[in-house]
Amino acid sequence: MEVDRRKDVKDFDDSKVGVKGLLDSSGTTLTTIPLIFVHPPDQRFSDLKPTSAGEIPVIDFSGLVNNSDHQRRPEIVNQIREAASTWGFFQVINHGIPRDVINRIISAVRSFHEQPMDIKKMFYGRGQSVCFLSNSDLYQSKAASWRDTLKVVLGPEPPKMEKIPEVCRDEVIMWAHHEIVVGEMLMELMSEGLGVGPGRLKEMGCLESRIMLGQYYPYCPQPDLTVGIVPHTDQSIVTLLVQDQVGGLQVKHGEEWVNVKPIEGAITVNVGDFLQVISNDKYKSGEHRVLANGSLNSRVSIPFFFHPAASNNTELDTTDYYGPLPELLSPNNPPLYRNFTLSEFWRQARSKELCMKNLMDGFKIVRGHQDQRKSV
Repeated sequence: MEVDRRKDVKDFDDSKVGVKGLLDSSGTTLTTIPLIFVHPPDQRFSDLKPTSAGEIPVIDFSGLVNNSDHQRRPEIVNQIREAASTWGFFQVINHGIPRDVINRIISAVRSFHEQPMDIKKMFYGRGQSVCFLSNSDLYQSKAASWRDTLKVVLGPEPPKMEKIPEVCRDEVIMWAHHEIVVGEMLMELMSEGLGVGPGRLKEMGCLESRIMLGQYYPYCPQPDLTVGIVPHTDQSIVTLLVQDQVGGLQVKHGEEWVNVKPIEGAITVNVGDFLQVISNDKYKSGEHRVLANGSLNSRVSIPFFFHPAASNNTELDTTDYYGPLPELLSPNNPPLYRNFTLSEFWRQARSKELCMKNLMDGFKIVRGHQDQRKSV
């Protein structure tokens, strides 16, 4: 069975059609999903009853973007600190990005995925800075998820313009510009929430490495047997996400899964593993998942990830160490994680399937074996 699965996975990958291609090639006749997408019963999302955990916080940036109301900044910092430490997720409204710009990037990503298969095949791959693929952990996971992805690495070195698909090229470049502006503002506020200088995260290069994913969740004829994305945490500093109105994103809060209700024009922000580590657990990396889409309307979501970049901006640095910020540490608040290099962090991240939540466990300190090397 395992041998057959490996062959089926490779055949699917070699076809370069993605999940949308499976639907397109079958017309309207696809009623069952291939076995490689069927998850074991204990890994399916059976707990879909309404939860009592409430809704993720919504934070209004009115007055902050244009600096018209300086008195609101401490209030917003407090709201972000509370949301980042208890949920790991929040939504931001009135953030300064025009609604039309958001609609254009969502529409452009949808247009890419709904092109003829022969055009999309030209972009299919797994190692390129710009590529179309299905399931980044296809070969590591025990079951595939029902989604396709357009990946664009936008920093530290931007891709050549001609590498970005023409159907969404202008929109991707414009979106990257807006996300950097909002990302820098958010990192200042989150730094202040930690009690360090507003430029601290930027000084560490946390805005320099940038990846955009254009996620596409087509109709699934058997959504109860598979998933859109397995439960996981992001490996980023922070992730900024926009989505259409179809819905399907859920966040874990306590022991319950909470639906993230789409708010038109809002940006959903979540804390990543890297920020949890350098904040010494003051901020929590938010676990989340996406349901398989049983709606005839395809779902589009666009996460934008910010990671630290190597100091030379060309390759992973092997001498700079990252870990809990020294300013946050004291005898009463010792480091919970050892220091590590970017290359070590990514080596661990890439060796695991997406649902493995023990990435940070590999850097946790066992008392008596603390790493004394200095962090950046």
